[in-house]
Amino acid sequence: MASRPELKEEDETSFCKFFRNLPPRDDTIRIFDRGDYYSSHGEDAKYISNHVYHTTAVIRKLGRDPGLESVTMTVTVFRNFLRDALFRLSKRIEIWQSSGRMAWKVAKQASPGNLQDVEEDLGGQVESAPIMLAVKVSAKAGEGRNVGVCFADASVRELGVTEFLDNDLYSNFESLLIQLGVKECLIQIDVSKKDVELNKLRTIADNCGCAIAERGAADFGTKDIDQDLPRLLKDEYAAGTLPQTDLKLAMGAAAALIKYLGVMADSSNFGQYQLYQHDLSQYMKLDSAALKALNLMPGPRDGAKTMSLYGLLNHCKTPTGSRLLAQWLKQPLMSVAGIERRQQLVEAFVNDTELRQTMQEEHLRAIPDLYRLAKKFQRKAANLEDVVRTYQVVIRLPGFIHALENVMDEQYKDPLEAEYTSKLRECDASFAKLQEMVETTVDLDALDNHEFIIKSEFDENLGTIRKRLDRLRREMNEEHMSVGRDLNQDTEKKLFLENHRVHGWCFRLTRNEAGCIRNKKQYQECSTQKNGVYFTTSSLQAKRREFDQLSDTYNRTQSGLVNEVVTVASSYIPVVEKLAAVLAHLDVIVAFAHVSVHAPTSYTRPTMHPRGTGNTILKEARHPCLEMQDDVSFITNDVSLVRGESEFSIITGPNMGGKSTYIRQIGVIALMAQIGCFVPASEAELSIFDSILARVGASDSQIKGVSTFMAEMLETANILKSATKESLIIIDELGRGTSTYDGFGLAWAISEHIVKEIGAFALFATHFHELTALVKTYPQVQNLHVVAHISEGTEESGSGVQKKREVTLLYKVEEGICDQSFGIHVAELVRFPQKVINMAKRKADELEDFSGKHEEGFVQASKNDVEDGSRMLKRVLLQWKGEVESQGLTKTQQISRMKELVLGDKALTENAFFKGIQAL
Repeated sequence: MASRPELKEEDETSFCKFFRNLPPRDDTIRIFDRGDYYSSHGEDAKYISNHVYHTTAVIRKLGRDPGLESVTMTVTVFRNFLRDALFRLSKRIEIWQSSGRMAWKVAKQASPGNLQDVEEDLGGQVESAPIMLAVKVSAKAGEGRNVGVCFADASVRELGVTEFLDNDLYSNFESLLIQLGVKECLIQIDVSKKDVELNKLRTIADNCGCAIAERGAADFGTKDIDQDLPRLLKDEYAAGTLPQTDLKLAMGAAAALIKYLGVMADSSNFGQYQLYQHDLSQYMKLDSAALKALNLMPGPRDGAKTMSLYGLLNHCKTPTGSRLLAQWLKQPLMSVAGIERRQQLVEAFVNDTELRQTMQEEHLRAIPDLYRLAKKFQRKAANLEDVVRTYQVVIRLPGFIHALENVMDEQYKDPLEAEYTSKLRECDASFAKLQEMVETTVDLDALDNHEFIIKSEFDENLGTIRKRLDRLRREMNEEHMSVGRDLNQDTEKKLFLENHRVHGWCFRLTRNEAGCIRNKKQYQECSTQKNGVYFTTSSLQAKRREFDQLSDTYNRTQSGLVNEVVTVASSYIPVVEKLAAVLAHLDVIVAFAHVSVHAPTSYTRPTMHPRGTGNTILKEARHPCLEMQDDVSFITNDVSLVRGESEFSIITGPNMGGKSTYIRQIGVIALMAQIGCFVPASEAELSIFDSILARVGASDSQIKGVSTFMAEMLETANILKSATKESLIIIDELGRGTSTYDGFGLAWAISEHIVKEIGAFALFATHFHELTALVKTYPQVQNLHVVAHISEGTEESGSGVQKKREVTLLYKVEEGICDQSFGIHVAELVRFPQKVINMAKRKADELEDFSGKHEEGFVQASKNDVEDGSRMLKRVLLQWKGEVESQGLTKTQQISRMKELVLGDKALTENAFFKGIQAL
């Protein structure tokens, strides 16, 4: 941070006045571009100093007292902050540029769902597509909620719309946000500040990690949409003729989104967009709780890459492939045919090691971000380098095609041909003219020097300038040799001639040899850097100046030709986008194959049953992320979810015994199967699930005013309202956030509702051992437990020899019940003080059957004693109640009469059960 630039402002007073007059913008950070560095001011400066520099010492005061808090950033620091602000902190950014003396204007705007202006600054480091969504709701008392949405990914110029009916928890809306991977959500401003429906939408968007932008009700009006849509869409339809335009709520959302993105302000967007209707039911539904429970995407605290499913599977070699993988993970398929099509492609690359390695190491690795490249052409921001990068992809296509055509196994030839080979051939044929143009006009030999220029022989003037440039280059090489002889330095290993970005053509000596130019006037030092000392001579300086002038003239002369070449290349945008889609699909499928083969134990291809049929049977199943952790020897378990026999599984067992891992791995495997990947098991057959709904862990939200128990109940309410017979429900430790009695009562009622009313496949891990009694009433319930080996022993302590119970966790799941929780064993593992452990054991023994058996005078009641005592006590209470009601006794008289009745009943006072109650 020592090189942080100093703020130089010619007229500080004017700037301070200008800045203070700017209207405040919530969640928006204003950054000022000052040429070779950036600055930020006021509250933004404080925010940046805390998040970037982690100290307020970097803040400087600009202008007269009290001064404007200001902080500066180098270009590198600014770009790092930009990524962090947009992707992690969900902030909006405004970048201001000077438009004359002391006048500033907004040059770029960016938000998590709209990165168009800052794609260059982000350097292509965008992990997932920036999807932005607008939502409009119509809610009437006593009816469901009608939800209309419009969403867009500006990088591929598509608008999606859909309308659907939702429940009061907006479960479908939450599923849609996750399916699409929405980064930013446009919601109507709540003028009254009390609109319950808008608050629900905001909460859901926030839980799904979306930035929220509020817009006035006028923005959601549809009066202009009939004019705007036909101008944007490729197909020459009037907006009214499109079936999607019957969706009135979605059209209102579309109007707000189009206005927010400023799409109509850029004429290059006209006739470029496609409109399609999104079908919410074509993909498995996931809620935000399931996303966290299954560790689908990397979390902020995830260390190892393999801690999330995305990190584990992401062996993609292209940015487009990585983005498509993130999309697939949130959009598991519901069609058996679609899943099996992907499985067969994965199998082709699993079985053909050479094909898989060739694709990854030779071909896919060299492919740039083609969507981003197409976007540059579309925005007329492309240059000759971008044309060359497109050409370099084109000349690699025959390699892809040749590798795929050489597949020997006949059963995979047709699927590969249909999905990849034929499409790549079409692209290759379409690019033929582009390839010919680039080879005719661009100087490909100059690429070795990272120069992107038109061939000199293509134009007479260029030819003349090129000859003079080549002559100067030879003279500079001769100067290099001459200086090497004079200084007695090796011109290949110690003394270099380089084109420095600041100093231009100059010499560089390694730092060890730099002493040889000291005290020699003919050598002028330019700068000393890590890689050596830069210096020049008067002769080289003259040649460098002439070289720079000629290069500028060359570039000016060729600029017209470059524009023509770029314009022709821009006409290939649709082909580039089509190729991007094909290669991204190929990249993800190859990554699935790579992971399936390189797992500690190879994955297997699962058999898929259509929705509503078949069972889920897994042999030797494993958790794909956990088995990849260092020093983990994973214990495999079988899974059997059979319709009518074991639809609802209750899993009991010790703390840390593996219950949570067991139920989560089933969810992860189901999701992996439905995205078309192989799964970590020796054998697998699965039914297709329409949703995975989870209630796992104490996801506290105290910062947002939601307690642990409230968060738990909200997640569970979502499950009960959203689940169908074909859902997979995962519940881990329900009811811990309240009293034991309330918690057990809720757990029982929820379990019974799932079994009786919903009939979904469910996995319930619990410490409420009484819950296992459900199996007596419902044949579709099965009890499982995690096995722990218990051995009794002794140990010596200060008070003599004591009994000691050793617990060994086996992480094996078997049928039956475990009626112990071993919580105190966990406390022993983390070395609680022995006094605390002993007290815990004593109190646990006392409370175990609520009998107070450690109290003095306690007598253990038999079953008959309990029945007799209960009957006698009931008789006494009924007599007492009758007298109280008929005689109108006061409170004191009521207590006195109760004592008389109880003490007067000798049989009752001598009953062992009644004595136990008195002892409590």
